[in-house]
Amino acid sequence: MTQHSKIAAEVEADRDWWRGAVIYQIYPRSYQDSSGDGVGDLAGITRRIPYIAALGVDAIWISPFFKSPMKDFGYDVSDYCDVDPMFGTLADFDDLIAAAHGAGLRVMCDLVLSHTSDQHPWFAESRSSRDNPRADWYVWADPQPDGTPPNNWLSIFGGSGWAWDGRREQYYLHNFLTSQPDLNFHCLAVQDALLEVTDFWLKRGVDGFRLDTINFYFHDAELRSNPALPPERRNNSIAPSVNPYNHQEHLYSKNRPENLAFLKRFRDLLDSYPAAAAVGEVGDAQRGLEIMGEYTAQGQGVHMCYAFEFLASEPLTATRVADVFAHVERAAPDGWPCWAFSNHDVVRHATRWGLDEAGRRLYAALLMALRGSACIYQGEELGLEEAEIAFEDLQDPYGIEFWPEFKGRDGCRTPMVWDNGNSFGGFSEVRPWLPVAADHLNRSVAAQEADAGGLLHHYRRMIALRRKHAALAKGEMTGMKARGTVLSFERLHEGARMLCLFNIGDAAASAALPEGAWIDQIGKAPCAGAMELAPWQAAILTKEAE
Repeated sequence: MTQHSKIAAEVEADRDWWRGAVIYQIYPRSYQDSSGDGVGDLAGITRRIPYIAALGVDAIWISPFFKSPMKDFGYDVSDYCDVDPMFGTLADFDDLIAAAHGAGLRVMCDLVLSHTSDQHPWFAESRSSRDNPRADWYVWADPQPDGTPPNNWLSIFGGSGWAWDGRREQYYLHNFLTSQPDLNFHCLAVQDALLEVTDFWLKRGVDGFRLDTINFYFHDAELRSNPALPPERRNNSIAPSVNPYNHQEHLYSKNRPENLAFLKRFRDLLDSYPAAAAVGEVGDAQRGLEIMGEYTAQGQGVHMCYAFEFLASEPLTATRVADVFAHVERAAPDGWPCWAFSNHDVVRHATRWGLDEAGRRLYAALLMALRGSACIYQGEELGLEEAEIAFEDLQDPYGIEFWPEFKGRDGCRTPMVWDNGNSFGGFSEVRPWLPVAADHLNRSVAAQEADAGGLLHHYRRMIALRRKHAALAKGEMTGMKARGTVLSFERLHEGARMLCLFNIGDAAASAALPEGAWIDQIGKAPCAGAMELAPWQAAILTKEAE
């Protein structure tokens, strides 16, 4: 049996592999440089497949590697069906797929469908005139009588969401950079073209997709202005507080009901393959969980939604977790979230929440115990903190725009540290595109492999515990409570029962246990009646007979 047929047989056996899966996010520019240019690439990821497989994760999600002028580091696509030379070739991608499948890993690509680069041939044609075949493939609008933009919509990267184009003497919509024009999903030809792109990668062997900014696909066809958002309803989970984007309720520039019909078309395409799956990124600070419920309706949309609630700067206390899950129960009782604490867009959670080693261990256990799927961002398993990047080293246009109040996203995108053999952490033999933080070198993979008590081994044990117990991966969650600093809940699946306890605080605490004899699967200690939890201790209990 070939490697491809082996993974195909496994996929065929479990169409629900995504439910409760642990997904490892790779930012390819910063994972492993194999070509000696200081930039990570696909061949570098292939080289590290054994390491990823040893973590025990189910799948990898690779941030965009398509052809791009890299104004937003790959999230501005100029060719959806080819690899940017910076990252290699389509043959390199095929090799990566084969290696991942051979190691039992599924591969998810990051599809950016809401917008393209302004250097995409589609946009070049669309902007050439008002009557060309792709004239309506992007969102074009006439100015108001005084020459100002059609409405008040704002860009996440600051300023107006509209840019003037002298060729057509019209404005075009860009929810992000001016070099990232938004596609017009009201045009069926656009939908068809994007579904062809999706099918291209499915035929190439990918197992699923992470859909960037899934709730931005459609805009209000009437171009109505967004209402103001009262200060008490603003938060910085989507955009930093210094960004005026937070001053609007984005009713008309995104979150449109027409999106559901397109997602059904997208889901139908995925369902025509043995077990393809998708997770949609919902970027909304006010209605994110409600949208998750709508978009993950059974068989109608994506399989799961990437939630932002635990990516915010607000500390993750026991009460906070309980409140979020109470909101999930109200807004999306049948929805399936995909949780993450860190990613390529936010300050790493070790820094964001001011965690010491015990805190990092507790949150690793918590992520593996929550109902939903889970994403781990590269370097999280090493406990990396946010890197300090000098202004002159910044690459991120977002950080350059709002410096110094907001320093951008480069601090979480610095290269992976494999060893401390050189100042580049084994990522490259030459100066990387972003500097390697000196304090990251002590947390390298090599250093932690040699330390049985290292955080890397803890992550492996927590992932293995989740895979061993279906209750943690796929089971129901019940009885979540926050008593002081202690968060508790149970996971249930086909008669199996697990009790999860987390003391998210600096003082010891006691937790009462249900009747019977229990054993802590983390500490491997029996307990009954009550359990004394040290500060920042996690415990996942099963009945002793198990």
